[in-house]
Amino acid sequence: MDEPPSWIAEFTVGPREFAAHLDAVADSGRTPVTISALADHLAGRAPLPPRPVLLTFDDGFADLPGRTAETLAARALPATAYLTTGAIAPGGHSLLPPAPMMTLAQAAGLEALGMEVGSHTVTHAQLDTLSAKALAAELRTSKAVLEDALGHPVRHLAYPHGYNSPRVRAMTARAGYETATAVRHALSSERDEPYRIARLIVRRGHTVTDVRAWLAGEGVRVAPYRDGPKTVAWRWYRRSRALLRGPEFAG
Repeated sequence: MDEPPSWIAEFTVGPREFAAHLDAVADSGRTPVTISALADHLAGRAPLPPRPVLLTFDDGFADLPGRTAETLAARALPATAYLTTGAIAPGGHSLLPPAPMMTLAQAAGLEALGMEVGSHTVTHAQLDTLSAKALAAELRTSKAVLEDALGHPVRHLAYPHGYNSPRVRAMTARAGYETATAVRHALSSERDEPYRIARLIVRRGHTVTDVRAWLAGEGVRVAPYRDGPKTVAWRWYRRSRALLRGPEFAG
């Protein structure tokens, strides 16, 4: 978006910058894959192609089935879209602040343009602060809504803002997901954990030089690695706050 809502601006790039980032991917010699290809590799079912790269898009903003998917398709770049069903389904409710969103009816069109669809929960809450009942509802309802819309199983999840915990990961597996992506601000690896696959967030200030460095495997750490004390402390703080305020937006 050229003029995104202020709350999401940090996590957007303009159309021209986005095209330049994708050109860097296309010129890198890496092979773009979907999350299912990575899942097959981590499960030992199939090898990955040489030098793979995975492009993911969260939430389901209005540009996704339009300019974003079209720009990817023009370069024959597959990708994975994780959709927040409460923000895109008729009569749905989410914790996302106001922004132009796609519709659930457009999800099948994403697949037609080469994007795999996964779940991003119902409301975009901080999953590691929820009760077991609320967490199960977020995981299972979003999966069911997408499966009804697409007519096939939905096997993959992205945790809103990457927030997860051992309990969240275990319940994600029990809900029928085969993988889940976190954030971790790191490169993934062949030893990565299927239920918290590492990703890098592209922020508005990132340049083509940054993207090229990541594609070369430079400038960031490599997962898996254990959570640090700050991550654990932040999780406990957010849990305590949620007891007082209720579920909060993960962002």
